[in-house]
Amino acid sequence: MRGVWFALALSVVAGIAAEPTYRLAQGVQVPTVNREFRGAWIATVGNIDWPSKPGLTTADQQSELRALMDMASALNLNALIFQVRTACDALYNSPHEPWSEYLSGKMGEPPNPYYDPLDFAVREAHARGIELHAWFNPFRARYHKVKTEAAATHVSRKQPALVRKYGDWLWLDPGMKPANDISINVMIDVVKRYDVDGIHIDDYFYPYPTKDSSGKLIDFPDDASWNAYRQRGGKLERADWRRDNINQFVKRLHTAIHAEKPWVKLGVSPFGIWKDGVPAGIKGFDAYALLYADARLWLQNGWMDYCAPQLYWSIEAPQQSFPVLLKWWSEQNPQQRHLWPGSNSAKVDPWKADEIASQIEVTRKNLGTTGNVHWNISSLSKNRGGLRDHLAAGKYREPALVPATPWLDKIAPSKPAVSAKQEGKSIRVDWRSDGKEPIARWVLQWRVGQQWQTKVLGADRSSAMLKLDGDPPAVLAVTLIDRTGNASATVSLELVR
Repeated sequence: MRGVWFALALSVVAGIAAEPTYRLAQGVQVPTVNREFRGAWIATVGNIDWPSKPGLTTADQQSELRALMDMASALNLNALIFQVRTACDALYNSPHEPWSEYLSGKMGEPPNPYYDPLDFAVREAHARGIELHAWFNPFRARYHKVKTEAAATHVSRKQPALVRKYGDWLWLDPGMKPANDISINVMIDVVKRYDVDGIHIDDYFYPYPTKDSSGKLIDFPDDASWNAYRQRGGKLERADWRRDNINQFVKRLHTAIHAEKPWVKLGVSPFGIWKDGVPAGIKGFDAYALLYADARLWLQNGWMDYCAPQLYWSIEAPQQSFPVLLKWWSEQNPQQRHLWPGSNSAKVDPWKADEIASQIEVTRKNLGTTGNVHWNISSLSKNRGGLRDHLAAGKYREPALVPATPWLDKIAPSKPAVSAKQEGKSIRVDWRSDGKEPIARWVLQWRVGQQWQTKVLGADRSSAMLKLDGDPPAVLAVTLIDRTGNASATVSLELVR
């Protein structure tokens, strides 16, 4: 087990009169750590966020990803949504689909020297106390801006009957059960083999409409699956049938994930407007009619553990107001699932950084919303318009824990065993659990004078070294957090001498 060093910035007289000793404390009030989802999407399609370009060495890919995670940790983010399937490809070692071309530059070629980016990302995130959610595009089969040929193992070549060409894109047909099976099996394989905290799907269900050369909208070419449905006695109208295909997919995925690992969350980030004109005064793209995505139904039925509607407009946008849409989504949530809106942080510059800070404040004040997700991580890592600095000094100055998910598990873990002693010019804090509950992270808090500090640590930590630049901490406190966010009782130690 690894220990970790923290340097305390103290303005007190250096030196220690006597070796400090600690005992279990009684009646000490330890500050409650804030609960707020602070996430960011890491997009790999088109090398938007990572890796910066195809063909980088393994060392460079890993260095770039570590740098993103170091930045996320320093900014007190607590979750990263990492795109691992852009279009029936894989940014991990998949037995079902070929390696993504965004890694090596050629689909089907693994990193060289070999490593597994998803396994690497999970371990690096967890070591920093950050959740890692694996992000999949369930039906997109081939991105429209590809530069290389599909590998022989790609679905478009291996099972072309399941694939439809739509404009410049290839798409799995959601009306065909074997196509649905492919995507479900791919995601459940990741749940089984990787220690992810969540499975995430975004707003691509049926494709965004495209037009032909004359400007006429092209209908999705699913005549074969539609006719087969009608021949089986199906009674739904075509648009309702398409929506039902997506409804059943989301419901089935949610059930399958929890059957395998009950603590893994399913998150969906639908387009931010459910229907044009809903709520009153809202105008824009109609995801219900055009993507056949009834995300309100999924939220109302609890078929997702968190919903991250893409509210990519400003607070003052007259027909797509962030707070108006946020309030509407929160009113559609009778199951009280997590609601963590997506903010368009990439729009900063021309937007002012304060726009995103204000959206976070709106989210905090809105009943039923407990966090935000930033599109995208590059806007933070590149400090667009000073956004990262603005958040670090303000809204994200203090750490926060991901909100608990009580409908998956609400049993609190047992309190840890904690001890502390001086080692040289440091205080060593050790802790351990009783081993009965899977651990997600540890919360270490300490007080010097009247000032409390907090650090969220990965589950693999068993100790920390607090460097002494002055008086030792008067109080030390450790809390165990389990995989669904439940907190143990906090164990506090107080200075004796």
